[in-house]
Amino acid sequence: MNIIFKKDTWQEIYYSLRNNKLRTFLTMIGVGWGMFLYVSLLGAAKGMENGFDKLFSGFATNSIFLWAQKTSIPYEGFPKGREVHLNLSDMEMLKRKVTQVDYISPQNARGSFTGTPGESMSRNGKSATYSLTGDYSVGNKISEKKLIFGRYINDADVSGNKNVVVIGEEIYKNFFDSKKKENPIGQSINIKGLFFNVIGVFRVKKGGGFENDQTAFIPLSTYTKMYNAGDQIDMFAIVSKPNANVNSVEEEVKQVLKAKNKVSPEDTNAFGSFNLGKEFKKLTGFLTGMQLLTIIVGTLTILAGVIAISNILLITVKERTKEIGIRRALGAKPAEVRNQILLESVVITLSSGLLGFMFGIFVLMILNAVTQGQDSFPFYNPTVNYGNVFAAMAVMVILGLIIGMIPAQRAVKIRPIEALRTE
Repeated sequence: MNIIFKKDTWQEIYYSLRNNKLRTFLTMIGVGWGMFLYVSLLGAAKGMENGFDKLFSGFATNSIFLWAQKTSIPYEGFPKGREVHLNLSDMEMLKRKVTQVDYISPQNARGSFTGTPGESMSRNGKSATYSLTGDYSVGNKISEKKLIFGRYINDADVSGNKNVVVIGEEIYKNFFDSKKKENPIGQSINIKGLFFNVIGVFRVKKGGGFENDQTAFIPLSTYTKMYNAGDQIDMFAIVSKPNANVNSVEEEVKQVLKAKNKVSPEDTNAFGSFNLGKEFKKLTGFLTGMQLLTIIVGTLTILAGVIAISNILLITVKERTKEIGIRRALGAKPAEVRNQILLESVVITLSSGLLGFMFGIFVLMILNAVTQGQDSFPFYNPTVNYGNVFAAMAVMVILGLIIGMIPAQRAVKIRPIEALRTE
């Protein structure tokens, strides 16, 4: 199409658009608004997805937290209301019978979500009550602690029943001089009358996590001896294998435990659970739905804008009937007239889309700057897949060409003699 490289062509398009500034501006708003919605909403949806990924970073999102409660159905001679328990020996049984289980972390705790009172802790005359949890080293794989000092509990601590503790930042601030960044590693705090060496300090992200920074973690074996808990466990954190169905794993684990504890298979109260994998899947499904809705809304808005451009060009063709007739009389071929109108349609469409794209990117940059460093708000690094944007641009140009054919064909059908008679 040599028409594209002719200076006269672009001058004519320029004067045509300049002579109808308001009409051109209002026409461009439709397509520009559609592209703006497409870019800004798609970027915002991605920002939310990134925010939740950041919020759940360090968590095994395919995990299940399970604890024992009371039966609600009589079974095999046992009355309802019977207490059932989890035991440390259940871990190996579950790994053996539920093949989709990857690993299990047992925990015992006082305070926090357990409903029991916390434990008294003290150092250098200061005392306070905080949550205390007995854990395995694998527990840090399920909910990774952000350590600001030292390390987390390891297997040697558990097997050696060591009196070591990892404390939350609030406990550190209470018992140590945080303003001078006092190093607590190797120093002791008193827990339930026993001295524990501090081996680590962790920080909890604001607005995220199941722990808080008013919790202390000690080896589960040490906790068991302190409270004479024997083989009994308060909670299992169970992580399924990567490709496993978390809901199926949860149900299978419960059925195995029900059979072992002689609980009715229909009893839904005997074992309580929180399926993080199920909730995370709901969340990711919601975010995917948002992105799909954004694409649909943006595409339909762009389509409406392109149709508006076609309507405006129809009016333009009618207004320029005499001009088109003169060009035809001077020897302009029908293809040249058609290509001129199509080129105007593409120019308006593409210019509108680029303006909408730039404005959308600008808004995303503002949102990113405003939410930078705010961990409590699940929004981080809103980005747009440029492949999707270029695809949308290509669709816009194709639609502009297709819909532009309507006014272009109208212009071609104008006969020179009739056009010259038009007032």
